[in-house]
Amino acid sequence: MTTTTKAKLGELMWDHRLRAAAAVALLAAAVVSVSAIGPRLSAVVSFFWPLLVSTAFFLVAMTVLLRISPPPTGADDSGKELVDFVAGSHMDHFLPEACATVEVPPEI
Repeated sequence: MTTTTKAKLGELMWDHRLRAAAAVALLAAAVVSVSAIGPRLSAVVSFFWPLLVSTAFFLVAMTVLLRISPPPTGADDSGKELVDFVAGSHMDHFLPEACATVEVPPEI
């Protein structure tokens, strides 16, 4: 950062010192209220430990599997035909003749 950029940043902070002070005060109040009212970190970890362990296991397994067997080099084009088919407009089963042959039941 150059001295002109630092000077501009200091000038900008001086111009908005009340907003910056309000933001810092709001952040401090939020931290204090969460720490006073909210649950302790140990309670949160003890509740979510199975989720945290399974997520860590999954990430380690994915890392090991990607190192053991990297994806094939031609993997980019493997599903291209399927994507083209799904994205394409294949409306062959909605022919106008099929709509004209539908009979309407008589009203009672």
